[in-house]
Amino acid sequence: MGRVTVRRPVRRISSTGERRRPDSLAAEEPLEIRVGGKALAVTMRTPGHDVELAHGFLLSEGVLGSREDIAAARYCDGVDDQGRNTYNVLDVTLAPGVAPPDVGVERNFYTTSSCGVCGKAALDAVKLKSRFSPADSPFEVKTDVLVKLPDTLREQQKVFKSTGGLHAAALFTPDGELEVVREDVGRHNAVDKVLGWALQAGRIPAPGCGLLVSGRASFELVQKAAMAGIGLLAAVSAPSSLAVELAEENGMTLIGFLRGDSMNLYTGDQRVLT
Repeated sequence: MGRVTVRRPVRRISSTGERRRPDSLAAEEPLEIRVGGKALAVTMRTPGHDVELAHGFLLSEGVLGSREDIAAARYCDGVDDQGRNTYNVLDVTLAPGVAPPDVGVERNFYTTSSCGVCGKAALDAVKLKSRFSPADSPFEVKTDVLVKLPDTLREQQKVFKSTGGLHAAALFTPDGELEVVREDVGRHNAVDKVLGWALQAGRIPAPGCGLLVSGRASFELVQKAAMAGIGLLAAVSAPSSLAVELAEENGMTLIGFLRGDSMNLYTGDQRVLT
């Protein structure tokens, strides 16, 4: 398995002078996801929980609906200059009867660590309809629970503590318990790993959980939550205009600027109790 962190020398300059020392960096490596031996997507990710990432990605693209939809997932041979397996190619075998993803020129699955939606041809091509309705989610949470979540998440970001360079995502319960936390250089990868964990655990759809992200709320992250049947997405930073529009269309609750003792409720405020 690839390294989660990489040590590199750095020249540190400050008001008290300068010195050279080693620094820990968040690892970033490509992962090619194949379905039935055919290349589907390449994403720049932090190695680790790759099978979860693939499950979550295929769930959010509408290919999967349950853990039974995947028959197997295995690493393919891929070697570096020293002949070591890079673990950077993962092939997923769908269960009999599960339709493979429909890939054409209008839908390009190349992703980067910063924005999975970049490179897709048009908004209509990336807007997907969930087989689970997030509007039906009965999830409710109190504001005094919400305001504690960012600090709770930060406490569990082990790699962030040493590198300062990773996004995080988590599923949480109405009482504020974090059921799973995943980190990655890509915010969309962190969410895919969380959703992949839930899918493998038989927890999809997940109407009884909220989704927490350490950065901003983009169109894509709202869509991923919707595809998992999650009714509430809370972000530490700002949402985009399309994220708010999509959340409203799907009957979801979208929270932004969840910091300190305050937050902004953009849609679905009936799920947030004071």
